[in-house]
Amino acid sequence: MRDVRFLESPPTYDLTYSDVFMVPRRSSVTSRLDVDLRSTDGVGTTIPLVVANMTAVSGRRMAETVARRGGVAIIPQDIPTDVVAEVVDKVKGSHPVFDTPIRVTPHTPVGQALSLLPKRAHGLVVVVEDDKPLGTLSEADAAGVDRFAQVHEVMSADVLIVDADQSPTEIFAALNASHLEAALVMSQDRLIGVMTRKHALRSTLYQPAVDPAGRLILGAAVGINGDVAGRAERLLDAGVDVLVVDTAHGHQEKMLQALKAVRDVRDRLRDRTGRSIPLAAGNVVTADGVRDLAEAGADVIKVGVGPGAMCTTRMMTGVGRPQFSAVLECAVAAREVGASVWADGGVRYPRDVALALAAGAGSVMIGSWFAGTYESTGNLLTDAQGRLYKESFGMASARAVKMRTKDAGAYDRARAGLFEEGISTSRMFLDPERPSVEDLIDSIVAGVRSSCTYAGATSLEEFADLAVVGVQSPTGYDEGRPLHASW
Repeated sequence: MRDVRFLESPPTYDLTYSDVFMVPRRSSVTSRLDVDLRSTDGVGTTIPLVVANMTAVSGRRMAETVARRGGVAIIPQDIPTDVVAEVVDKVKGSHPVFDTPIRVTPHTPVGQALSLLPKRAHGLVVVVEDDKPLGTLSEADAAGVDRFAQVHEVMSADVLIVDADQSPTEIFAALNASHLEAALVMSQDRLIGVMTRKHALRSTLYQPAVDPAGRLILGAAVGINGDVAGRAERLLDAGVDVLVVDTAHGHQEKMLQALKAVRDVRDRLRDRTGRSIPLAAGNVVTADGVRDLAEAGADVIKVGVGPGAMCTTRMMTGVGRPQFSAVLECAVAAREVGASVWADGGVRYPRDVALALAAGAGSVMIGSWFAGTYESTGNLLTDAQGRLYKESFGMASARAVKMRTKDAGAYDRARAGLFEEGISTSRMFLDPERPSVEDLIDSIVAGVRSSCTYAGATSLEEFADLAVVGVQSPTGYDEGRPLHASW
């Protein structure tokens, strides 16, 4: 892999994703589906997407949903280790193809069942008794029904039962023939999943990210304070597939000490299990930072200071770096030492993901963009105009600091609360056209695949080799923005 090429000599100043564009070139790639989006970072994902370890974003539902489509989610460092272990068990126990059903009993109140609907994008709760489905309930079924009624009174008994051995193509055909939106998947007379028509289509287009045992993968984060080695060992024992040592300023002595301690724990456990778990660490924005973290044991280095939607670091401190240039420099340094980088933050459109990969990132880490989805961890709320949203917050905000220091004394908590570098509350509205993280992944993957065909690349490694970028003015960027109404 070589450095990205510029159309003309690059400027002497740093660049954001909005400052650059990619030039089309002669290509023999005839279809987007000919492009292999397997990440180059060695983590084992089949698409180059990582869900950021943000408390308002990454949890069990997000982890299993994203892994089914080939990415990986990182559980935040603020989550207690025993809770993370429970999440790992549930994600590993989830089916790698079929979505997890929401189960209620026949006597569950309709109001309680409806409160569970936003937990999954398939929009159904399954009424079960002795693990056998009796029917389903959707929002349409419950329209105008007393919320204290029981679900068996209003459920739809018109359900399609399919066997787990049937292919997604066969299930799609059965759904079309029955004019139903979702099928209930059974194995040995036991309900194991739900598959909608969209899920069936996606199952033929994506390959799940799984561990050597065929189970969905997920990662978890540790900070650089407290018993870092102890938490890392417990997380590895729990079965996480990637470990992230995380702090806002990754190029500091305390990070290097923590990373070396985690590396030693990882290497010791590898002798027991025979499996080496990748270590990611960050964040940095310079080649020196990459080299130091790689020498301390990082296989992947997180790149980005200040580009996140919830981050106020640059406005508070003046510290940071435009993300495209940071990823470009750090990716070169990482290749020289046999490591990889994750581009962490600053992506708001599929083009930004493509440009990060063109700059040499092994994967792209996304946080706030995924906050406004069914699968993020927050409760689904409604504003005065009836728009659905979730609350998000930065991981260095006063809200996050309060959660992180909940076990400290009152004085220490109060003092820590004086210092924040992040937004404590923000409304992330669900896109009515793309309310699920899977919808956003579809959009991102479609854009990145198309970018690869424009470059003539059939893999991400080829893409980073072949991509040619240019620098544009703000009006050049605006020219490429679509108009949703006539001018």
